[in-house]
Amino acid sequence: MAFKVNGGQTFVFIGDSITDCGRRAHARPLGDGYVRQVVDMATARYPERKIDFINEGISGNTVIDLRNRWSDDVLRHRPHWLSVKIGINDLHQNLGGGPITPAVFETTYRDILTQARKHCNPRIVLIDPFYISADRWPASFRTSVLKALPKYIAVVHKMAREFKAASVRTHDLFQQQLRHRPADAFCPEPVHPTASGHLVIAHGVLKALGW
Repeated sequence: MAFKVNGGQTFVFIGDSITDCGRRAHARPLGDGYVRQVVDMATARYPERKIDFINEGISGNTVIDLRNRWSDDVLRHRPHWLSVKIGINDLHQNLGGGPITPAVFETTYRDILTQARKHCNPRIVLIDPFYISADRWPASFRTSVLKALPKYIAVVHKMAREFKAASVRTHDLFQQQLRHRPADAFCPEPVHPTASGHLVIAHGVLKALGW
């Protein structure tokens, strides 16, 4: 399968800290996480393709935060490709009593993707929220996150079907890895991956793009 992103196209990544990954500070402009890895590997294999890659991730964001900056950080770029990675902060806030239930997550997610479709109709890549843990102790916070996560992942998969988007099932990818090696191989805590963890995400994104 040939790489689907063509020369002359604009590709916007948006999301939370996992997408941000220093792109507004020490690692401008693409960060030093999976976005940088996707760009470097795509460039290494297809040097003739002049693709404009843009990272618009911001640490701590929820889907509501994305909606609040969608026009400035997505629509103005008129992207041919749009990658969204969001959800873990929404879940964490909801567990703490916050308003972003799976239903609110779904309604807001659909809203931003609908805006993108109407504005410039990009091809879309949706990246699942993930949690790099195999904890099963009933009283632990990590177990409560793992129990809540499938509802948020299900929303992302529903959006992928509705918008005919590529689906990158990162939580499944990490759970598969955890059958063979410890979580510390990818993440010092369950949310923010090391370079090795980011490579798992990047590989999933590139595979979805036909790299």
